[in-house]
Amino acid sequence: MRDFIQRALTKLNKLTPEQMQDLLISAAAEIDRMETVLDSLNEGVMVCDAQHRLVMANKFAERFLPQNREHENDQIWTLIKDDHIREFLCQTLVSGDRVEEKEFDVEFKAKQRLLSFSVLPLVRNHQVSGSLVYVEDITEKRGKEARLRRAENLASLTTLAAGVAHEIKNPLGSLSIHIQLIQKAVAGNQLSELDKYIGVVNEEIDRLNRIVVDFLFAVRPMDLEPREGDINALIAELVEFVRYELDEAHIGCVMDLGENLPPIDFDERYMKQALLNLIKNAIAAMDGGGTLTITTGFNDAEIQISVRDTGVGISEENLPKIFEPYFTTKPTGTGLGLTLVFKIVREHQGDLNVKSREGEGTDFVITLPIPQRETRLLAFGNSGGQYAV
Repeated sequence: MRDFIQRALTKLNKLTPEQMQDLLISAAAEIDRMETVLDSLNEGVMVCDAQHRLVMANKFAERFLPQNREHENDQIWTLIKDDHIREFLCQTLVSGDRVEEKEFDVEFKAKQRLLSFSVLPLVRNHQVSGSLVYVEDITEKRGKEARLRRAENLASLTTLAAGVAHEIKNPLGSLSIHIQLIQKAVAGNQLSELDKYIGVVNEEIDRLNRIVVDFLFAVRPMDLEPREGDINALIAELVEFVRYELDEAHIGCVMDLGENLPPIDFDERYMKQALLNLIKNAIAAMDGGGTLTITTGFNDAEIQISVRDTGVGISEENLPKIFEPYFTTKPTGTGLGLTLVFKIVREHQGDLNVKSREGEGTDFVITLPIPQRETRLLAFGNSGGQYAV
């Protein structure tokens, strides 16, 4: 329709009054259709000109953002009554920044709503001709996400609690038996047996303590203290730490650490624990010897750390379960090792993935984000202008 109107305008002086009337009716119908579409949206749309004056706003924007019509011909922020939103729009539009999903709490009909604002440039013929302010009511979305997180946390806690109960039963049973044996030894004056029984009691108490410590570590929020560091140096230090174990197990270690790896922010204590758990798992998987390969690399957004072994591998049946609390195939394992690794990586805003084939080996890959400390500029069209992203 727009192309038709533009062609008609080039021949405006040749149009008859009837044709002019038809053109105006068609244009009005097209405008009415566009306004109907915009007013039907469940999101707010506000359009500003190059001087940041409001050109149009759909019904959603007008409903959720009460406007002061006394300043109708002034910049858009003068129309907004909410102080925080007004300041945000003023700073963003004047600076020419592109902002996505900035959240604000607003009161609407005596209820608190959470609105997400995005400010984008309007570009025409490689020139910024104004701005688009997009507003979304994300109250229900955030509520659903919070409920889902609570449900997931409750499910995880239930699984952990069931695992703890199962783990505690064995040492408690052993404690009960050996306390009875101690009582019998004391009653029968068999004092020579006491040291043996008390030693077992102490071992089981230590075992219970480890179960409780691991459980608390799994459920408590981590108090991360991230600092900029070199992940390659940390890996080299850990490999030296386990060098004796590797030699004793006849395991060769290959380190392919990427050059010029950018520094990232991480908590050294927790990251050491995560990587050490993966290395220890790899050693345990190569009972008859093998090769441990640790690789690092990076792209623009993240670094990757691969810990690969040539061990027994993980069956397809067990692969989806390995990060679940208290799942283990080891006779003496707690089943929390990989759960804790996963938690540490996620607390660092990273991700943990695994590839494995039974009888061939396993590859754990950690990805961690690279902080974007420098502002990058992108050329804008052919106008020669630039703006930060």
